[in-house]
Amino acid sequence: MGRGGQALIKGLHVVSRRKSGEPVRWYVYAWRGGPCIAKRVGGPYPSLTHEELRGFQQAVEARWQPEPGTLFALARRWRGDGKNTASREWKSLQPSTQVTWGRQLDLVEAKWGDTPLSLWSDHRMVPKIVGWRDSRGDTPRSADIGITVLKALLDFGRLRGDVSINVAANIPRLYKGGGREDVIWTDEDFEKFAAVAPLRILDGLRLCAVTGLRRQDLLDLRWSEVDDIAIVRIAAKMSRGKRQRVTIPLTQQAQRLLVELRQRKRAEGVDHVLVDSFGRPWKPGSFSAQFNAARTKAGIVEPANLSLGIDAREKHLHDVRGTFCTQLCEANLTNEEIARIMGWSPLRVDIIRRVYVDDRANNVALARRIGANSVKQPVKLRG
Repeated sequence: MGRGGQALIKGLHVVSRRKSGEPVRWYVYAWRGGPCIAKRVGGPYPSLTHEELRGFQQAVEARWQPEPGTLFALARRWRGDGKNTASREWKSLQPSTQVTWGRQLDLVEAKWGDTPLSLWSDHRMVPKIVGWRDSRGDTPRSADIGITVLKALLDFGRLRGDVSINVAANIPRLYKGGGREDVIWTDEDFEKFAAVAPLRILDGLRLCAVTGLRRQDLLDLRWSEVDDIAIVRIAAKMSRGKRQRVTIPLTQQAQRLLVELRQRKRAEGVDHVLVDSFGRPWKPGSFSAQFNAARTKAGIVEPANLSLGIDAREKHLHDVRGTFCTQLCEANLTNEEIARIMGWSPLRVDIIRRVYVDDRANNVALARRIGANSVKQPVKLRG
């Protein structure tokens, strides 16, 4: 097998070493950091013999057969691999979550894969986990997701008797900008976004603003789930271990938008409310990439709050749900009624009501009182 053929072996790692006055030495590894499967002294780029190819195959197979009783073995039972089916818990995750968590699980396996599960029932592992979190402080959100994944993995093991405790539980987050309870999109934000966004992306923003649906539910929404007065569907996101039935009452604004969205061209057999420029259902990653690009171009940001230690940050599609919440507040629904519709706590609804509805109403009332008094008692200017 020549060099071109060996290049087709995924992950094969070849290293050459030269010393003055000596022939080149070649070392062929099954993968970077893996076992050495061939050595050569002198000559051109090495070709593998049939025996060495068998050694490569055996090394790869051994790599994917984790040592029983290790964290790596537990991770394989949770996520599955080419030979083992993924667990029910892993299958219940959304595909986008599986991708995000999968990257973090790779890091967990690289860090601790060969450690015995017995160590994970020892409280002395806690500072080691915290140290790993802190070592990733330059990317705090990613570090927090890593802890979340490790916690979920250990909980999977705890429920099956592999570990007696979950030492990754109750570890504080690094990311301090995660509290977005009072972030919404303003009228100015919508105008700036509409000026730069493609029509089909703008459709998603507008539908979110009048329904409060999460991204996955927006993109999955079918016309069969829409009637004259409400949207009724099973939410994509799990809550308390199960998917909740979501009922969104349709305002007049929502009804008018849905009439408009019915006119979008769709590929044959497509029942999705939101479709891309080809008339096909949106892929979540594609929609998010285009949405975020338009958001960044429009400069949609939440100003910094130095008193809370929060820097300026770009607003998310998820923050549009807060805008819908204000509409429900203005429709005189109670915090509890809105919380049931949004899938939030009444406290979060109350925060948005006080910041964006009650305060605005109070300011308008004050302005009117000031205006009325100024007419009755004009201010006398000196001079």
